[in-house]
Amino acid sequence: RYKSVVTPRRAAVAIACCWIVSFLVGLTPMFGWNNLSKMRRTQELNSSHTDFVIKCQFETVISMEYMVYFNFFVWVLPPLLLMLLIYLEVFNLIRKQLNKKVSSSSNDPQKYYGKELKIAKSLALVLFLFALSWLPLHILNCITLFCPSCQTPHILTYVAIFLTHGNSAMNPIVYAFRIKKFRTAFLHIWNQYFCCKTNKSTGTTTAELEN
Repeated sequence: RYKSVVTPRRAAVAIACCWIVSFLVGLTPMFGWNNLSKMRRTQELNSSHTDFVIKCQFETVISMEYMVYFNFFVWVLPPLLLMLLIYLEVFNLIRKQLNKKVSSSSNDPQKYYGKELKIAKSLALVLFLFALSWLPLHILNCITLFCPSCQTPHILTYVAIFLTHGNSAMNPIVYAFRIKKFRTAFLHIWNQYFCCKTNKSTGTTTAELEN
């Protein structure tokens, strides 16, 4: 039923919704949920007549309430746990099918479900890398919010932020190495791009020779 349920239109709508939600969640601090008002109140209490200067550090500018309660507890942890449960159910169903060796549209059910298991493992690896990349930063944010007296080295925060950005570069690599269809598509796009360049240059050269 996959082709009837996941139509190109529905896939496009789902992707668009994901991007819109991501923009709204990511830009929330720019809409006002930040530490600007807190820093201004602190300066007023100190009765300082010096110019208002913001120290450009992640924990100074970004509100930890936003990062922990809104970002982590709403938009990261619940989807992560939900995806974990879904993958556990997928692996359980595939394992049952492999044990039963039920008939399918394929001539070799063992090979068919073995292929499904390989794809599921690849997607589970993507989920694992996501958790590995994002959880360190959110754990540090929880420590900062719930234990204000605890001092965490800034280098750990920088490394955690670097991991979150690096996660976006990991997924295409995992897809290309683990899933044949993705690898074929990447190679096709790569070759098509350079073939177009080659064809253009060849066409120009041919035209010049004819002239």
